[in-house]
This record gives sequence, structure tokens and C-alpha cells, in this order.
Amino acid sequence: MLGFAWFTIALPQPMGKEKTDAVVVLTGGPNRIDRGLEVLEKNWAPQMLISGVDRDVRAPELAAEYDKPLRLFSCCIDLGFDAVDTRTNGGETAAWIAEHDYKSIRLVTTDWHMRRARNEIEHALPAGVVVKPDAVRSEPTLETLFLEYHKYLFSLAAGAANI
Repeated sequence: MLGFAWFTIALPQPMGKEKTDAVVVLTGGPNRIDRGLEVLEKNWAPQMLISGVDRDVRAPELAAEYDKPLRLFSCCIDLGFDAVDTRTNGGETAAWIAEHDYKSIRLVTTDWHMRRARNEIEHALPAGVVVKPDAVRSEPTLETLFLEYHKYLFSLAAGAANI
């Protein structure tokens, strides 16, 4: 009970202005891509991966949807089409980081999802890559928090067992 209380009361918060080598945005929740675009526009990170993008989505569509110039997507944003869940976000992110030799990333996802997402990504990354959480605030239901807490515990156990 105390663990669940901590999980619900102390949700991760948005990160400040600190710069990182790149920003990784996990799809699946509102305002995540908006936050990643804000990070790019404020020069807190020069490159962005959007992990878990539907295979039918293309950069021009995203540029139009978010009212951003296509050149921003051409120069600075990579779309990851391989991830289908949080665990595979880790593998997709690790491959992208290895390709670019980044040493630090800002991870953007919803506050209630951050702990598990960070755990899965850090488990997939090589040693020495720093993951900085940048949580998007939300108003999760008790059911969402309860389910996510148990997914987080399972993620920790799977990581400890090296599964």
C-alpha cells in the first residue's frame, strides 16, 4: 500500500531547461509530441525521436497536424515505426541512440507512465547513457494509476531477472 501511495502522490514532473543530446517522445498520450516539439524549438535538444509511430503516418501529416514546418521534421525529427509497446520503445530508442552515439536523452511521456518507460529504456540502453525524465502532466484516474503501478512492478521484476 505504501508503494502505491508513493507512486500516486509523487508523480514525475516536467524537466526544466537543461539541455540533452536528444529528446525521445513515446507515442500514446496527449501532449507528448507537443512537449517534444517545444523542447526542439527552445533548443533544449537538437534532435528528436518519436517512438511507436503508426506505420501509416508520415512526416508531412505530422507537420500539418502540429502546424510546424516540414523542414523541422526533415532536419531534426526521426519517426520510429518499430515499437508497439513500452518495452519495444526501449529497443527502438536504444538502436536510435547507438546510431547517433548520444550520451544523454530527455524522455517525454505522461507522468503516470514515466517510471516504467524510463525503466524499460534504461534497461535497453548501453551503460553511460543518461536518461532525464520530462513528464507531461495529466489527471490520471485511480484505475489508470493502479494498473500502471502493477505494470511498473512487473517491469522492475523482469529487469531484475534480465528477461
